[in-house]
Formats: sequence, structure tokens, C-alpha cells
Amino acid sequence: MFDIAEGVAMIIEQVEVGRIFIGRLDRGDDLLQALTGICVREKLFLGRVETIGAVECARVGYYDQRNREYRFFELSGELEILSFMGNISIKDDAPFIHAHTSFADASGAVWGGHLAPGTKVFACEYTIQEYTGAELVRGLDASTGLPLWEE
Repeated sequence: MFDIAEGVAMIIEQVEVGRIFIGRLDRGDDLLQALTGICVREKLFLGRVETIGAVECARVGYYDQRNREYRFFELSGELEILSFMGNISIKDDAPFIHAHTSFADASGAVWGGHLAPGTKVFACEYTIQEYTGAELVRGLDASTGLPLWEE
């Protein structure tokens, strides 16, 4: 038996699987912008996204918790996408993808973090899975300074 402590903030939504999209992005596309564009075109406001492939350069970051700001860095050269996990929800009345990814360079060194605009596709295949039955909207969370799902 699992007890949830009183006062613990938690969001639990039951959803159903909706449409599933698979496809390929074009070389030179901005990875995050191209995936977001698909969500906008298909009116997809809740779901998950995965990719595999390679990029010509990447822009990723991490959230500096003390200063409450993202710090981004650029990766150049040929990079393989090792992992890409993201979710889709609503921010500012539009589909918003929040994704974390990791890349490997030619030596096998791995870099990763929060995906940002500026990651240029070499070859990329994606799967986007829509969820229905709930709506998750991002708003500013005062305790973290992040745009998190609102309760």
C-alpha cells in the first residue's frame, strides 16, 4: 500500500493514446523547431516525442537552480543522437516540447541536457505519440522559477 503524504503537490492525469505520427526531418532543419511545427500543424497539445539520428551541431543546456536560469552551450561537429525524450504540453496557448537529449561525438564522449533551438539536423527519424483525455498547461512555478505543469 502506498500512502501519499497530505500536502504533497502532485499531478496525476489518466490519458488515452491518440494519434501516432512517425516521420523524418529534413537535413538542416532545426530539431526543436521542426518537431514543434509538426505539433502546431497537427493541433497536438499533449503527448510524447522520441527521435533517433544525427545532428551537425547541437545546442543544449542545464538549469542553474541557484540563479534560476538556463545556461546553454554549443556542440559542433558530427554528433549521434543517443537519446531524446520529450513531452508535449501547452505553454502560452501553443504546443510546447520539453525535451532532454544526449549526443555522442566521434570519440564516444557524451554530452547532453535540455534541448534548445539551434540544433541542426543531419538525419532524424521521429515518433510523436498524442495523448487525449487531459490538458496540461505550463505556468511559472514560484518555488523553482521553471514553467511547470500547473495543478
